Amino acid sequence: MLIGFAVAGLLLASFISIPVWTSMTGKSIKAMETGMSDPANSNAIKIIQSISAIVGFFIPAVFTAFLLNRKPMKLIGFPGKINWQQVGLVFTIMITAIFVSAFLSYVNEKIPITDFWRIKFTKMENDYSKQVEAIIRLNNTGEYILALIIMAFLPALCEETLFRGGLQNFLTRSTKMPWLSIIIVSLIFSAAHFSYFGFLPRVFLGIVLGLIYEFSGKIWLNIIAHFLYNAIAVTALYIYKLQGKPLNESIAEKSTSWEGILLLPVFIGLFYLFYKMTAAKKETTMIPIEEKIENPLHGI
Repeated sequence: MLIGFAVAGLLLASFISIPVWTSMTGKSIKAMETGMSDPANSNAIKIIQSISAIVGFFIPAVFTAFLLNRKPMKLIGFPGKINWQQVGLVFTIMITAIFVSAFLSYVNEKIPITDFWRIKFTKMENDYSKQVEAIIRLNNTGEYILALIIMAFLPALCEETLFRGGLQNFLTRSTKMPWLSIIIVSLIFSAAHFSYFGFLPRVFLGIVLGLIYEFSGKIWLNIIAHFLYNAIAVTALYIYKLQGKPLNESIAEKSTSWEGILLLPVFIGLFYLFYKMTAAKKETTMIPIEEKIENPLHGI
């Protein structure tokens, strides 16, 4: 049901984006595909990206939860107190995760593929870089803050609500197999970004975020973690811009290093501490599906 709503939401977002595009740019629908990589259309692209995230990801998850429970936001994991110890530990986990993911980028880069597919995947990466460059300009502090909202916070909020609060949450409840749910959703999460060279790092990121949600049951911790990951990338681009480097070169620059694997034991240790801190409390705050969730078709 959630997947169906998400597909419908993305289609609806596409329809909504058409009048937004034509009214803000004065260009036809035919020019939309190529125009999405033109910095001259930056404002329209920002609005369209925001619509896609909210209508395609956030609303379907909340609406599905609403059909299942009278307190949909609680079912997803929004209520509940988070303390600075949890936030600090999540912050540290994500910093070490970035270095470990750099190792996975290195592995991803070394996987042998044919020249045909390498050229095709490289073109996809270049097209993505052009679109990112069109969305964010980073010429001043105001544009940097706006980029943090559009490129870091909004995707974190909407993607975590759909993938962890929705898909992983409901799949875990139905299968009683948390690890299977985390891996399946992480694969979907990575595939949804349409990036071959970033596939393994994003699967790893999905697993990290999946474990944070599984151990804590608090979606805000996921949103903070995901935002931090995105914000570091946006900040790096801003620093490159301040140094006078072209954004397209900065975006295309890959962070690949095998040394990141050396931090894996530290990463595991931090996650163990996070588990000890949050898992016991989660048991007392989760909504038991058999007691609280009502079948919307019951009695029909």
